[in-house]
Amino acid sequence: MVYKIKYPKSYSRQDFYTQRLLAVLSLFISTGLLVVLTNLPSIATVVNTSYTTHPLPPSLAQWQDNTNSGDYFDQVAKTGVGYLIWSKFPIQVYIQPPTTANHTQAQAWVNTVIETVQEWNVYLPLVVVDKPEIADITIIRQVPPLQFTRGHTPQARSAQTTYKVYENNRILDHEFTILLSPSQTGVYLQAASRHELGHALGIWGHSDLPTDALYFSQVSNPPPISPRDVNTLKRVYQQPTHLGN
Repeated sequence: MVYKIKYPKSYSRQDFYTQRLLAVLSLFISTGLLVVLTNLPSIATVVNTSYTTHPLPPSLAQWQDNTNSGDYFDQVAKTGVGYLIWSKFPIQVYIQPPTTANHTQAQAWVNTVIETVQEWNVYLPLVVVDKPEIADITIIRQVPPLQFTRGHTPQARSAQTTYKVYENNRILDHEFTILLSPSQTGVYLQAASRHELGHALGIWGHSDLPTDALYFSQVSNPPPISPRDVNTLKRVYQQPTHLGN
C-alpha cells in the first residue's frame, strides 16, 4: 500500500495533510521553508510495525504552562511513520566545526548554534557530539539549495531541515540534517537555528503566531521558545509513532 504525504510551503497558512508514504522518505523544511519529498529504502518495515507511545522524558513530563497559552498541535503533520518522536536520550547533535579561512566568524556561528541547542535542552535532553556518524541531528554550515516552484523564479533560502527514516537492528529509526547559511549572523542565525531545531525535535509544522519560535515566517524581532512551542512539543511526544519500535 502506498500513501502520499503532501505538505504546504512555508510562509503560508495552509493546513498540513498526511496522505502518502513513498519508498524512500526525505522531507525538507526551511526558513524559506519548502517541503520536498523523495524516496526511502523500505516500506515493509513501516507497514508491519505497530504504533507505540513512548514515555515522556522527565524534563518534558514536568513542564507545566502556568499561562495556559495553548498550542498549535493541529498544525503538526503526522507522517507516514507517525509523529517524529525521539525515544532515546540524550538526542545527539553534531555541529560542523569551522573549516573556512575566516575561523573567527565561523566559530561565532558555531557558538550561536550551540546556544540554541542549550535552549531546547531545557525541555528535551540534548548533547553536542564531535562525531557526525553517531549524531541524531547534524547541523551543517552550508547554503541550502534554491527552492524551485513551478511558475515562479527560484528562491534562495537561509535554512533547510531534512529527515530520513531507516531500520536499525530491526528498530525503525530516523535522523535529521539541518543546513544553515554561513551568511546568517546574530539574532537571525539564532532564530533560524532555534526554528529548525524545533522541527528536528518533532514539531513538523508551523505556528500561526509571531510570538512563537516555530512561526511560519521570519520576523524582525525573533522570539525565544514560547510556552506554546513547548506545549506543542509535549503534545507531540504524547502521540503514538512507529519510530523507536
